[in-house]
Amino acid sequence: MGRTVSALVTWDGRCLGAVGPFPVSVPWWSEVEPVVAHLRQALGVPVLVLRLLHVRGGEGARDGHVTYHVEALERPAPGLLVADPPDGDASHAWFTEPQERRSPWARAEDLHEILDWASGTLEAAGRPVTGAVEQRKTWNLAGLFRLPTARGPVWLKATPGFAADEAGVIAAFAQVDPGLVPALVGSGERRVLLEHVPGEDCWDAPAEVIADGVNRFVAAQAALAGRQGGLPGGLPDRRTPALAGRIRDLLDGDEVRELTAEELTAARALARRWPALEDCGLPDTIVHGDFHPGNWRSDGGPPVIVDFADAFFGNPVLDGSRLCDFLSPAGRADATRDWIDAWSAQVPGCDPARALVVAEPLAHLTYAVRYQEFLDGIEPDEQIYHRGDPVAEIRAALRCAQA
Repeated sequence: MGRTVSALVTWDGRCLGAVGPFPVSVPWWSEVEPVVAHLRQALGVPVLVLRLLHVRGGEGARDGHVTYHVEALERPAPGLLVADPPDGDASHAWFTEPQERRSPWARAEDLHEILDWASGTLEAAGRPVTGAVEQRKTWNLAGLFRLPTARGPVWLKATPGFAADEAGVIAAFAQVDPGLVPALVGSGERRVLLEHVPGEDCWDAPAEVIADGVNRFVAAQAALAGRQGGLPGGLPDRRTPALAGRIRDLLDGDEVRELTAEELTAARALARRWPALEDCGLPDTIVHGDFHPGNWRSDGGPPVIVDFADAFFGNPVLDGSRLCDFLSPAGRADATRDWIDAWSAQVPGCDPARALVVAEPLAHLTYAVRYQEFLDGIEPDEQIYHRGDPVAEIRAALRCAQA
């Protein structure tokens, strides 16, 4: 279908009107770089997308007609905006009202503070910003911005309160393999500044790049498991007792009431299989949480692992399962073998092959818990990104178990 966009534009706390609809080339709702580019040209002033307001049509976080709240950094010339669009959105300015769970980067004043912090931090580090900030992505899970400097771009990432402490996780992995993660330029509360990682995302990476990433990441996880004396600070506890409890709470809650009684009974029985993972002998360690190849970067050499917002302390089999879910059948077979061999070498006597089999349906229950955390932590307008995901993951777990 593609994506079309309308923008409700504010400046200095005032609603000025609307622009659009207009088409953009990238279908994903969170990818706002082409939206910003179009509006800068149309309005003749710099702008920032604050958040999604609503979507008509589309699904899976892509396509349809998307309306955003956009903040102009300077006042546009008269006559460039529609004062009162047909649906009345701009005239009523409902979208500027405070909301308790709104992300900081979705509020104009807080976004200005975040960008000022980033500029000041880079200035203090001898890396002053040399041009306009480039907004790449914004949604309820992150705000992502590219800041130009004389020594190359630096990425600013802001995350919500339910995200892991990315700076702490990156620092932990850098202790055992510095090249495995992006270089940390600066950090603050729920925000990091990271060196640019050249290359491309590893969706279509060759088998040797995937093998290298698996072997190095498993080695780092094994080293961190040996160093940790307890639960690392700032990481959610997803070890078996804690995770099983979170799944039970979700299955007993109103959030999954659309499941049938039979589905709930089967899901509760499935959740009781978690202790079987402990029998496989893998150590609890720092788990990436979303270890698909889109979160790897490579220029043809060893990959760099990025985006640790879903990291937790628990069983690393969930990373092996997540990686294999996103590969072709041939790539999945190779990556599975690589992951099994890597853990067998790091922890002699463990049974990673059995762990993958046990974890295949259980991983979906973990994702159901995580998606519910998203829904509990974000404002109502942006729940469209994840609405229905917990139930969908529970049903996926049941299908895996039956298969």
